[in-house]
Amino acid sequence: MRGFCCVVLWIFPIFSSTIVTKERERCHEVPVKCQKTRNVPLCIEDGMRNCSSTAPRIKDQKYFSTLISSEETVDTDRGYVIHISDEALKMSCNRWGNADLIVSLLNETFFKVSSSLNKKGNNPSTPGTILHGQTVLGVWLGKNEVQNLSQPVQLRFINTNQSEHGTCVYWHLEKNGKGNWRTDGCNTTIVNGDFVCSCNHLSFFAVLINPEIPEASHIVPLNYISYIGSALSIVFTALMIAIFLCQRKKQCEHSVKIHVQLSGSLFLLHISFLCSMWFSGHRDIDSVCQALGLLLHWSLLATFTWTAIEGFHLYLLLVRVFNIYIKKYLLKLSLVGWGVPTITVIICHVTKVYGKYTFYTGEENSTITPLCWITTRTVSYITVNGYLGMVMLFNMVMLGVVVVKMHKLRSQTLKIKDHRRRAWKEWVSLLGLCCVLGVPWVLAFSTYGPLSLPALYVFTILNSLQGLFIFLWFLTLTCQARKEEHSSSKATIQASFNSNDEIVTR
Repeated sequence: MRGFCCVVLWIFPIFSSTIVTKERERCHEVPVKCQKTRNVPLCIEDGMRNCSSTAPRIKDQKYFSTLISSEETVDTDRGYVIHISDEALKMSCNRWGNADLIVSLLNETFFKVSSSLNKKGNNPSTPGTILHGQTVLGVWLGKNEVQNLSQPVQLRFINTNQSEHGTCVYWHLEKNGKGNWRTDGCNTTIVNGDFVCSCNHLSFFAVLINPEIPEASHIVPLNYISYIGSALSIVFTALMIAIFLCQRKKQCEHSVKIHVQLSGSLFLLHISFLCSMWFSGHRDIDSVCQALGLLLHWSLLATFTWTAIEGFHLYLLLVRVFNIYIKKYLLKLSLVGWGVPTITVIICHVTKVYGKYTFYTGEENSTITPLCWITTRTVSYITVNGYLGMVMLFNMVMLGVVVVKMHKLRSQTLKIKDHRRRAWKEWVSLLGLCCVLGVPWVLAFSTYGPLSLPALYVFTILNSLQGLFIFLWFLTLTCQARKEEHSSSKATIQASFNSNDEIVTR
């Protein structure tokens, strides 16, 4: 009987420990379970410190675990390489001198930034933040909390040419259950195109992808150029529309009316831009910012569309010189010019892609430039970059046709003394056409690479003043039309005088 009791006492601890092990939840199941809770990051943080690191039977691309016994660099084969320092291991190792390294790739939607910005400047993020790979990297080492390391851990985010600008951040859990992305304790370096985050603690990590913007010292002058240029464009486009309405009975040319439609879209574009910049920096009402982002997107697409219509109308004038009568021509152009942007923004609004979008440099106390705009990069690329590329390709072809036509006309010129005067007029006409065809928008594709900063300044100046340039082109056309009308009437009077003189002579 005594032997039986000894056997029972010997087996029971093993059996009880087996039961406890079976009751422990597996680490790869924690994120799924925590999705049902309100504070998902806090639930995952607590669950990962008391779970079993046993790997699932089927390989999970969002989970990785291994046993660390010394300072080591671990390749997770999931786009992340982690270097654990000796100090971090000693802080978290068990009595056997090792610790379980657990890595989990989490959905970015679990990490919702609180609406109020951190006044200390530690929060470089807003609800529309773009994360590298649209995922968050959760890293745990043992059950103890790893922080205040003098030998930081390094997390390498493999960058597949997604962006050249990014900032390493971690998720800071606040007492009220909310959280924010912060940069303190983490340094960002780029090694062979990859983001390397050196942090003095372990937590939820991510790389915030910065828009392609210059250094902080250039942001303020670029902002002032944009504000002044947009204000001037608003004034001159409004003046152009007023002049057209006052002289509407005298003007019947389709070209002038198309110029006015383009100036109207530019007027709305610059007003929505200034309102979006102002409101996003002083208010936190998401619905209003979403409405301003939609308006800015709509007016920008309308500007691109009317620019393409300018190219189409130029094609009809130069290529199809005869038989270009189209029934209700201006009405059809208006349906396209304002209808295409309207349908596009309605679809984008249904998918909820508008909100506050922040441009920042990733440095502490850096200049933050918020804007009510599109928060989804894919939508921005398709509806803005892609659409602009197609419009510019078509208009550049039309501009090439104009240059060829002008060269042929110049070669057929007989009067040598008028050659220089004619060439000057042709260059003025060419510059005017470049403006209405939106050629300065091509510089948007040159704001990358070694010449990005000069191209950005030229792009900002030319496009912010596009309303002024179109107004000058409108005045040129108006004055030319009046001059031709005056010359025609003068010739008519002269012919009438000559005919009357001939009658009197008889």
